[in-house]
Amino acid sequence: MSVSDEYLTYVVEQLEGLGPVQSRRMFGGAGLYCDGLFFALVADDVLYFKVDDSNRPDYEAAGMEPFQPFPDKKSVMQYYEVPIDVLENRQTLHDWAQKALDVAERKADR
Repeated sequence: MSVSDEYLTYVVEQLEGLGPVQSRRMFGGAGLYCDGLFFALVADDVLYFKVDDSNRPDYEAAGMEPFQPFPDKKSVMQYYEVPIDVLENRQTLHDWAQKALDVAERKADR
């Protein structure tokens, strides 16, 4: 698992309208934070947003898959791949990212 500097920079720039987004490298990938909330991750130059029952249907309808840190194991995390057309459209990306932030905030409140 890895992430290129160019891709990570692109993703952070696309998310500019969301608020101050910081990236932190971890385990070969990167975590994305906004207002201290971990809402996204980047692995192998693919963006994944945090999901729960409120936004998972959006990803499933688009045919996206959950993040699977170890391909040889069936375990998945509550992050789904962001469709390319969403990533390339800043307004749509902002909407999807806001939903991921809402999920992260609900999880943090527990």
